[in-house]
Amino acid sequence: MPLVSDLCQFLDTFAPPVLAEEWDNVGLLVGDPRQQVERVMTCLTITPASCAEAVSKQADLIVTHHPLPFHPLRRLTSESTPGRLLLELIRAGIAVYSPHTAYDSAAAGINQQLAEGLALEDIQPLVPLPADDTGRAGSGRRGRFASPLPLSEIVCRLRAFLKIGGLQAAGPEDAMITTAAIACGSGGSFLEPAIRQDLDLLITGEASFHTCLEAQASGIHLLLAGHFASERFALESLGRVLDRQFPKLTVWASEHEADPLRWTT
Repeated sequence: MPLVSDLCQFLDTFAPPVLAEEWDNVGLLVGDPRQQVERVMTCLTITPASCAEAVSKQADLIVTHHPLPFHPLRRLTSESTPGRLLLELIRAGIAVYSPHTAYDSAAAGINQQLAEGLALEDIQPLVPLPADDTGRAGSGRRGRFASPLPLSEIVCRLRAFLKIGGLQAAGPEDAMITTAAIACGSGGSFLEPAIRQDLDLLITGEASFHTCLEAQASGIHLLLAGHFASERFALESLGRVLDRQFPKLTVWASEHEADPLRWTT
């Protein structure tokens, strides 16, 4: 059976840590690299529900998009939620790996998958890496539609791809869109490069009220699909990638994690 280090090596190739934002915490965060692996669970976030699922299903490794721990810990006790979760995982012998923003920006990463899922063409990084000479590495994505589309059509495409019932939109439904920027998760910081590159639309998970006002003032449309929805699909696809690469493993995407937010009336 493969070792934790074997999966880390593959994941480091699939989503190179050099692509991660400098503030991020990626790679193997908990566990023994020499431990054998038979069962792997992917998830967007380690929560009490997904942690309990991993323990009950005897996972050896969790590949979580959002790091745990994310910030440096001064102490590891059961008095905080991160501490309780980490102690449970350590007691169960479950390793933790996070690709986070490296996976956001990878050549086959979340933003690329989302751009392709919306049928964008001429897809390029929105913010290229200065040291990259391939033109494929960088944060976010930008592209163009084969022909101009009304915003309402892009909303339909996004809802269908992410399998969601609704999303937030800023801009008239009949506005014609040719170019778009993609930034999964909390992507409000990508508004500035989208404006600078004169793009018509920014699609992200969430953005602040003032970011939405700035977009409106700058004449760029916004679609906010929700942080969870804009990333969760890619942890399912990452599970399929691992399943193909390591056919002897049992790999599944968490069945118990859910968006903490819901629409209500």
